[in-house]
Amino acid sequence: MSNLIDGYQAFLTDVKQASPNTIASYMRDVHQYVSYLNTVMHMDVLEADRDTVCDYTHWLADRGKSPATISRTLASLKSFYNYAISQGAAQSNPVRNIHVEKSEKKLPQILTGKEVELLLEQPKCTDLKGYRDKAMLELLYATGIRVTELISLNVSDVSLTGSFIKCTSNQRMRIIPLYPAAVKALGDYINEIRPKLIADPEETSLFVNLSGERMSRQGFWKIIKHYQETAKIDKDITPHTLRHSFAAHLLENGADLRSIQEMLGHSDISSTQIYAQLVKQNLKNVYNKFHPKAQ
Repeated sequence: MSNLIDGYQAFLTDVKQASPNTIASYMRDVHQYVSYLNTVMHMDVLEADRDTVCDYTHWLADRGKSPATISRTLASLKSFYNYAISQGAAQSNPVRNIHVEKSEKKLPQILTGKEVELLLEQPKCTDLKGYRDKAMLELLYATGIRVTELISLNVSDVSLTGSFIKCTSNQRMRIIPLYPAAVKALGDYINEIRPKLIADPEETSLFVNLSGERMSRQGFWKIIKHYQETAKIDKDITPHTLRHSFAAHLLENGADLRSIQEMLGHSDISSTQIYAQLVKQNLKNVYNKFHPKAQ
C-alpha cells in the first residue's frame, strides 16, 4: 500500500505537475483517510466501498469539519482512486457520485418518538436473529454511538449490572448509560442467544452475524433497511438517523449540550449545537402547523 501512495505522490509531482501546496493538501487528505481506515474501520484502502466513504464524511462532520473541507477531501480521494484504477490496483472509484452540500449545512433528519418505537418493535424475539437485532437497535438508540463503534464493541465493553457500555474511539473511551429496555435486550442476547451464534468460544465480538463472526457495517446496514421497510416508515433511515434522533430527543427532554457532546464523542461543541437548531426548527414547524393564527 505504501508503494501505491508513494506512486500517487510521484504522479502528482511528475505527471500532473501540481503545485507543492496542492500536493501537500492531497497527500494529507489521503494519509488521514488511510489512518482512519486502519484505526477505526480496520480495513485496507482498496477494500473501501461507497458506504465506507460516506461513513468517513460523517466522521469528519462529527469532528467539526466544514462542508468545504469535506468536499476538498473527497476531491483528493477521488483523484487517488482514479490513479489506483490506472495502475490496475482498483476496479472502481468508491468516491464517484458522492457530493457534499457547500451551502448552509442541512439539518439532519430525525425520527419522531412514535417512529422510533415502531422501528424498535420490528425485530421479533422468536428466533436467534430477532433477539440479536432487537439488542442492536435498542443499543444504538440508547447510546447514539456510530455504526462503526457499534460493530467494534466487545462483550467486555458491556456492564449489565452497571447499565452502561464502554465505547472507545480514537484512543478515547467514554461511558454511556443504558435505559432498562436496552439492558434487558442486551442481557437476553448476551446470556441466551450469543453463545448459540458464535463460531469460536474465544470470540470477543459483542454482535456477530449468523456465521458466528463479527458483524460487518454492511451487514448491519441491511438489517436497519429491512426493519425500515417492515415498519413502513417513509423516511430514509440509516444508522446515523438513530444517532441524530438520540441526540435530538435528549435535547428536547432537557439534556444539556455538554452532556450530549460527551455521549456522542464530539470533540467540538459546535458539532453538537446542530441539534439545538434542529429542535428549534421542529418547534417552529409544530407552531406553524397547530397554532390557529399561524395558518
